[in-house]
Amino acid sequence: METLILEKENHFFWIKLNRPEAMNALNTQMAKDLITAAQDASLDCDVWVMGLTSTSEKAFGVGADLKERKNMSQEQIAGQRIIFARAFAALKSLPQPFLAGVKGFALGGGFELALMSDIIIAGENAQFGLPEVRVGLIPGGGGTQNLPRLIGKNRAKEMIFTGKRINAAEALAMGIVSKVVPVEQVEGAVFQLAQEICANAPIAVRQAKRAINLGMDVDLHTGLQIEIETYNVNLVTEDRKEGIRAFNEKRPPRWQGR
Repeated sequence: METLILEKENHFFWIKLNRPEAMNALNTQMAKDLITAAQDASLDCDVWVMGLTSTSEKAFGVGADLKERKNMSQEQIAGQRIIFARAFAALKSLPQPFLAGVKGFALGGGFELALMSDIIIAGENAQFGLPEVRVGLIPGGGGTQNLPRLIGKNRAKEMIFTGKRINAAEALAMGIVSKVVPVEQVEGAVFQLAQEICANAPIAVRQAKRAINLGMDVDLHTGLQIEIETYNVNLVTEDRKEGIRAFNEKRPPRWQGR
């Protein structure tokens, strides 16, 4: 793809943002490429875990490409915003576990792309921020909704109202990232975590993600009903039968994803 590098290994599918000359600023083509890559991966039964990172150690992403927007009309910008929203939604709705490996700047839309993931691993050089108010905008890729749900309303307000940046250690302390590693180890750490996830039944993992995501914004009673429904999906899978056989035979299970 023009703006992405796609790689697949051991049931793990990498999407690597590849506009290093623009610090991975999100332009229209990248958004279209992300939609296609996410939709293709979501339908691929052989993809059990997804990953998003950048080819550059300097920048995961710095938000919308303002140079592209410079000569766009209001109508063109509005049309671009629809494409951007579809790209973020395509990543957020991935049924597989979705990991982000952040290196360097993750600002504005770049940070919002990372927030679409289930787990973020950051390099020691990572910096996170939503600076949109500094240019007369607000976060428009889910930042006002995903960040408060992750770190709490008041801390999210402070970050968004001031537009300030935080480093990787601060992001770890706030619960934004799960782990901080040397920048050259980011992709390896993401891949290792992906393989730990891939060692488990893929349908069960997908249903666990679905239960968590759907249950977070409902009352406890409804959430428990969602858990029962997603649990029942696994009862009729071949992998559930294989898991029981493997346990009784004292051997590693051989998952098929069905």
